[in-house]
Amino acid sequence: MARRLTPVGLEFTESAPLRLVFAREVAAPPRAVFRALAEDVAGWPEWFSAVTAVRPTDGGAGREVRLRGGAWMRETILAADPDEVYAYRVDETNAPGVRALVEEWRLTPSGTGGTRVQWTFAADGAAAFRMGLRLGRAGLGRAFRDAVSALDRRIAANSRDSKAS
Repeated sequence: MARRLTPVGLEFTESAPLRLVFAREVAAPPRAVFRALAEDVAGWPEWFSAVTAVRPTDGGAGREVRLRGGAWMRETILAADPDEVYAYRVDETNAPGVRALVEEWRLTPSGTGGTRVQWTFAADGAAAFRMGLRLGRAGLGRAFRDAVSALDRRIAANSRDSKAS
């Protein structure tokens, strides 16, 4: 059953009742990471194992995302600042208990020429939903680390392939 969520803005990443923040440094430069996040949305299942499909909607202003286990979301892009931030709000989902959800991917150049990728998962929902996320924090963190590592490998492989051509 589809649920409409509260239409919050980007500031929700700072004010949400539940904020989970994860960070990891990768070798890929910010431009390449941003491209993979914001411009190659259909490629997300190649590096984020929880994601089975992503397609842009509304001329690129939104996305439809399908996750393993059958969950789906319709999202609105809140920020797409090249090399800096990619963020989206979930407008509609079949996931129970959630009232509002924003995810923000913040990119910061690292001293090694790579990127520090910070993912903020900002949410509000029923008490059981918030408790489940708190209990699942380690699993979400592992999923983020695995996804960002796979993304870094994918960018490196694509870079090698394009140089060989």
